[in-house]
Amino acid sequence: MLLRAILDHVPPAFGPDGLAYVILDGTLIGIDRCAEQIISVKGEPIDAWYAGKVHQHAGNLQALSAPSGLPLWIAEVEPGSVHDLTAARTHVLGALYAAAARGLPTHADSGYDGAGIGIHTPIRQPEGNQILSPDNRTYNRLLRALRCLGERGFALLKGRWRTLQHITVSPSRIGDIARAALVLIHFEHNYLPAIR
Repeated sequence: MLLRAILDHVPPAFGPDGLAYVILDGTLIGIDRCAEQIISVKGEPIDAWYAGKVHQHAGNLQALSAPSGLPLWIAEVEPGSVHDLTAARTHVLGALYAAAARGLPTHADSGYDGAGIGIHTPIRQPEGNQILSPDNRTYNRLLRALRCLGERGFALLKGRWRTLQHITVSPSRIGDIARAALVLIHFEHNYLPAIR
């Protein structure tokens, strides 16, 4: 598996040769071709590519980024109706669990809450009028500060390669287009890891 090879290539270590952590994030890529009906969890027919989060048809892409914000890996596209955590379980969490066992943690947003070992997400606000303790608020601030550059990964891809802002070809091609853009981003930023 390519992802496992990438994670094996970047051992956890502070310094220029290794990573202290990776950042897991997802984004929705707008599309205009969609005609796939599926049955929802509630048993109702829905459009698989409709993303309620953005109220348009889209494809869900998951990616891993370095702490600097450079994207390292991109998953296959999932329909827009698929939640980030479900898409991550399908494509990346198994490899991230193995990396966490070797000491490489993953930082993610609250969409990945409950992802499991080694995936650090913000602590949710308690229900009612309760507020988070100072320790929990500090944890959330630190996590946000570490994750913020990870958002740069999708900004590099979607900002530099305009075709990723709205796809007019078959939605199943989004992953191929995004991986081609990833290779070009690596070339632009002189990130060409040696293949073992």
